[in-house]
Amino acid sequence: MYANYQELYMKKLTLIISCLLIASQSFAQLPNAKTTGRVTIKGTVIDFDTKEPLEYATVVVKPLNGDPITGDITNSKGHFNIEITPGNYDISIEFISFKPYELKNVAIVKSLNLGVIELAINAEALDEVEIVAEKSTVEIRLDKKIYNVGKDMTVKGGTASDVLDNVPSVTVDVDGTVSLRGSENVRILINGKPSSMVGLSGTDALRQLPADAIEKVEVITSPSARYEAEGTGGILNIVLRKGKAQGFNASVTATAGIPDNLGGSVNLNYRIKKFNFFTNTAYSYTNSPGNSYNNATYFNEFDEISSYRNEKTDYDRSGGRFNTRLGLEYFLTDKSSLTGTFYYRESDRNNISTNYTSEFDASKLLTRKSIRINDKDDVNKNIEYSLNYTHDFNDSGHNLSFDFQYNNDDENEFTFITDYDTYPSFLERNPERTTTVESDSEFTLKGDYVLPIGENAQFEAGFNLNLNEIDSDFLVQDYDPDSGDFINNPDFTNSLVFEQNIYAFYTQYGSKINKFSYLLGLRSETTDRSIQLLGDNTDNQKTWTELFPTVNVGIEFSETESLTVGYNRRLRRPRHFYLNPFETRTSETTIRKGNINLDPTYTGSFDIGYLKRWSKFTLNSSVYYSHSTNNIEWIQTEETRDVNGLPTIVIVRSPVNLSTQDRYGFEFTANYNPFKWWKLSQSFNFFRATTEGDYEGVNYDADNISWFTRFNSTVTLPGEIDWQTRAMYMGPSQNAQTKRLGIVSINLAFSKDLLKEKATISFNVSDLLNSRKRISETTTETTFSEGEFQYRQRQFLLNFTYRFNQKKKRERSQGNDGDGGEEMF
Repeated sequence: MYANYQELYMKKLTLIISCLLIASQSFAQLPNAKTTGRVTIKGTVIDFDTKEPLEYATVVVKPLNGDPITGDITNSKGHFNIEITPGNYDISIEFISFKPYELKNVAIVKSLNLGVIELAINAEALDEVEIVAEKSTVEIRLDKKIYNVGKDMTVKGGTASDVLDNVPSVTVDVDGTVSLRGSENVRILINGKPSSMVGLSGTDALRQLPADAIEKVEVITSPSARYEAEGTGGILNIVLRKGKAQGFNASVTATAGIPDNLGGSVNLNYRIKKFNFFTNTAYSYTNSPGNSYNNATYFNEFDEISSYRNEKTDYDRSGGRFNTRLGLEYFLTDKSSLTGTFYYRESDRNNISTNYTSEFDASKLLTRKSIRINDKDDVNKNIEYSLNYTHDFNDSGHNLSFDFQYNNDDENEFTFITDYDTYPSFLERNPERTTTVESDSEFTLKGDYVLPIGENAQFEAGFNLNLNEIDSDFLVQDYDPDSGDFINNPDFTNSLVFEQNIYAFYTQYGSKINKFSYLLGLRSETTDRSIQLLGDNTDNQKTWTELFPTVNVGIEFSETESLTVGYNRRLRRPRHFYLNPFETRTSETTIRKGNINLDPTYTGSFDIGYLKRWSKFTLNSSVYYSHSTNNIEWIQTEETRDVNGLPTIVIVRSPVNLSTQDRYGFEFTANYNPFKWWKLSQSFNFFRATTEGDYEGVNYDADNISWFTRFNSTVTLPGEIDWQTRAMYMGPSQNAQTKRLGIVSINLAFSKDLLKEKATISFNVSDLLNSRKRISETTTETTFSEGEFQYRQRQFLLNFTYRFNQKKKRERSQGNDGDGGEEMF
């Protein structure tokens, strides 16, 4: 990388110096320039995106007869003018970080005006320069889309969940569950690998990873064989920032918000000779109040109302979290490097949920009121070590890499539960306490080999070894008034040891023939899964081997129009909390538990994508279809249990391999830049899921049609104040038992650069209308319930960033903003 860095700038510096000397010589000979037979070459060089002139672009004119090279440098208006003798020439125009413009073997017999020449940004060259990117773009590749986080003011001071919720094709619901094209089974990777940064619970971990640490998100809807087969909906790969620039550069960020959100972060890197040190460190304290309610109506065997129960819960979540990521890159030679990374995260959170319950008879007369308080302390520690070795055999892409990673995630939860009646009389019940101790250790070793064949073909092969063990102890203790001590409750206490080892091999071959590209791959994965429960002597072990083919093809009709087609087969392995049959204790009448007998879901998917760019407008669209077997669904059943000495209907939700499912839909993202100061983007995703399945004599067939859309507007106001508005609407959806209403959410943000662009201050409002709530209705044979859940209330954030020795690239008003470039292979 260091060699490439030097090569890039030495090349540019040589061109500039050469052209300066050429220009000086030309001016020195100016009196003789009118010699008979001399002709001129002239033109204007501008930025393709901004349409502004490029000053100091180098123009090189090389005679093919061996005469000395001549050239010029553009002036402040982008103009150049060169005098030559008639003949055949190669002409090239270059500017740092832009793609060169070349004309080969041009016969010039008279003066030539090349007119306006537009140079486009070269993303690969930009990788060699440390620039604080401000624009958010989506690059189109044959097997993925890359969302560069860029200058997205609405996520300043936020988390990885906020970033993902702004990525096209992705939604994050009020629980924090991430969906890709409406499918919740999406595999989330960090820097291309499973990581403790996602942790035991991906939802909570993503809310702890700072947005400022993220460079880009890769949306992989048609994964090639290089990627693991997990995730039937696709893959989201979060790529973290790693500085590359020479010397020292850094940025410091401070955040303050209401409800309480206080924090700061530091991003820095220091590169000298063969070493590059980089880090991202952050601390924050947050308070996230939320609320929910669930009103249930119960029916008897004659389909008559027998009773009502209304539950309301207030959530008070607060706590601090500390994240640090340290990395050291050592350049062994010009062709090989070794990178070591250490990641540590610690959080200490307190979550108090207060459940208010009111019970009524069939005539809606109040019969009982009670309060149940869960006071939970949650301490989480994550440690991750990773080591990467990369060797480039040459500059054409022939390389070999190995990745080693070990991570450990320890999570300790202690909950104290109090329960008492307030009507018809006050009655305080014995308290209860629960303790959960979970430890997740994971070892990963992978290798990838890439061999270019000729100029347009490439062969790849690799392996992946993943060893994962999770120990989970769940202890429930009831207070014994006679002894004054807490004693274990064996009905709910359990211990689970989950082991899952995956052995994978893959190979793929790709080629580009004129405008046509293809990438064919095959992956084999063997899974060994073992589950041991406390007091369970049964053999809960399964082993299976599956093949996963992938096909991706593309056609470039022109530089502005392309079509891609993809097919892949993938699976969804049940995670350990889906398998653990322990029951939640937040409510005594609404319970969730796992299912130890779950099998994987298998899915085959097709995807057709179309991209078209105009001068100010870009359209990126796709149509997709998938068929799943052994589909995992959460179903709801009722049981009659003894609750506080009374027979009570308890609602139990658990996952089962319920059905087959056919899912299809279409999506598009449109970007329009009507003016230099105004950018608009709109994304829309429509999908339909048809589910067919029966469980224990109950039919759960369902036909769910839903959609979501996202609108984004960025306006530059007078005084160079940027104003961003982001609105999202998630349409209603349903399955066999539950209907969910639509959700609307609006975010606002304002940003201003200060101190000669060394600093930026921004203010944003998340969920302006305080409307980000899940409202649902559930119907079974004996109950009808309606509920509402809001994880986090409206939030106001003020963010300040100061940069040290970092160049800043201003936003470009461009016709393909939101798309970037496309790479077919």
